[in-house]
Amino acid sequence: MVNIAVAQFAPGLDKQQNEKDIAELVSEAAQLGARLVVLPEYAMFTAPSMDGSFLDTAEPLSGPFVTGLSELARELSIFVVAGINEELEGGEQISNTLVAVGPQGGVVAIYRKLHLYDAFGYQESALVRPGEIEAPETFEIDGISFGMQTCYDLRFPEVTRRIVDAGAQVLLLPAEWVPGPLKEDHWTTLLRARAIENTIYVAAADQCAPTGAGNSMIVDPMGVVLASLGEQKAVATAELTEERLRTVRLKNPALELRRFTIAANS
Repeated sequence: MVNIAVAQFAPGLDKQQNEKDIAELVSEAAQLGARLVVLPEYAMFTAPSMDGSFLDTAEPLSGPFVTGLSELARELSIFVVAGINEELEGGEQISNTLVAVGPQGGVVAIYRKLHLYDAFGYQESALVRPGEIEAPETFEIDGISFGMQTCYDLRFPEVTRRIVDAGAQVLLLPAEWVPGPLKEDHWTTLLRARAIENTIYVAAADQCAPTGAGNSMIVDPMGVVLASLGEQKAVATAELTEERLRTVRLKNPALELRRFTIAANS
């Protein structure tokens, strides 16, 4: 059994304030007994629109934000997953990157967003380089395997399936799910679908207003919402068990019965 948390807030232009909010939320999750907490996409810095400020504020993985996140994880003995705008060579683009840091104070897994949000009138690719298609990185807590993906990737079911094929039993999904007509319905429907079709847990942490739609949640392998948040800054926790995974996969052996595999486009 592993107790995990999702934490939602509205990161903004002030990186120091974002770090304070993160420290507060991670501390609350630790006090609630969580072994892991998931924070939103672009938790380090978010502007109202995709502009040059994302380039100006970008940091390498060795920079102060990830270093501070690692120190926080070590201090509170907790795993932390958060989104950053990662500095890339040349300075003309960034990577939309997720980092997972562990209680030992180091990075345990990295994920760079594969599908950029060039939809609903937004163009993330103007400044962001899509991640390379590589073997998904996973990490374990008490025998349960965790994998990561980001926001708009949720609309591409093959992304999750590749992560499951890599051994993940829990999907961690930071997001800045932009509000809009039917967007909240899409969010909740797709999160539950990814859990059901892959018989996995899904823990999704969204930004809340004004930049995100909120509704962070933890979903079990049958699509049952174990914990959820509304529109405000908050933390929610749930317990994940290997027994529940085994029971669901006995009832619904969809992964064993499938007749197709995933292949990347050339």
